[in-house]
Amino acid sequence: MSNSSRLHTIDTSHGTITAIESGPQNKLPLLLIHGNSFCKEVFRHQLESPLTNRYRLIALDLPGHGQSGNALDYMRTYTRPGLADATVELLATLGVNEAAIMGWSLGGHVAIEMINRYAGMRGLMITGAPPVGVNMAEGFNATPQTGTAGKGELTPEEIDGFIKNIFRDSAEPFMHEAVARVDQRFRKRLFEGAREGLGSNQRFTVESSNLPLAVVNGSSDKIIKLDYFDTVKYGNLWDNTCHRLPGAGHAPFWQTPNDFNTILGRFLKYVEKN
Repeated sequence: MSNSSRLHTIDTSHGTITAIESGPQNKLPLLLIHGNSFCKEVFRHQLESPLTNRYRLIALDLPGHGQSGNALDYMRTYTRPGLADATVELLATLGVNEAAIMGWSLGGHVAIEMINRYAGMRGLMITGAPPVGVNMAEGFNATPQTGTAGKGELTPEEIDGFIKNIFRDSAEPFMHEAVARVDQRFRKRLFEGAREGLGSNQRFTVESSNLPLAVVNGSSDKIIKLDYFDTVKYGNLWDNTCHRLPGAGHAPFWQTPNDFNTILGRFLKYVEKN
């Protein structure tokens, strides 16, 4: 990350959480939440972009990931609502009373859980995160790596396959390190919690919320069912469309960052004015 970035290590009731930020502190904050088994560094193309001239960008390592500590109580924390509560606590400790949020994959689902937990949310952008109800299969395709996403210890070959399925040829070595570092209890508990019904009906949440919601996906994303997004009756869909970025898969913010950041910048300007 750039020399102007600021690193925070925050003690929370869920464990120690590390976050990095760049941009002026007196501007609208944008919180970036990464996906299952990755880390804050996947948002490098946002944290080092011209967006930081106008906004305060903050990216965290979720508990059990990256430079953050493992959860103090993994049964509590390693669920969508647990991760949402931990993130809200982080923002409170940082004194961030209002923010826009961009959540990728699992990060998008965590952010949807935050809609009813974080009163200061000004707007939300999700990418690679189908807002499903009780049936996850409605929004996701079965892939060879589906089982890997919910498995404890992974072999080096499984890690490489998991990363390639998401990032294709744009993968970098730090991603392998990030996946290998994850608390081995995390992935299994995450999917256990989903099967137990922990968390909200996310389709109902986005259909009943007036919060400005932007949906941006890669047009070649094979992990999610792109057409599912068009069936959701959003309460307040920004631009009245679900955007699809050509040439991008499951991580459009990384694979086509210029196009993604252009849309993100437009969304943030809208949030500022509304």
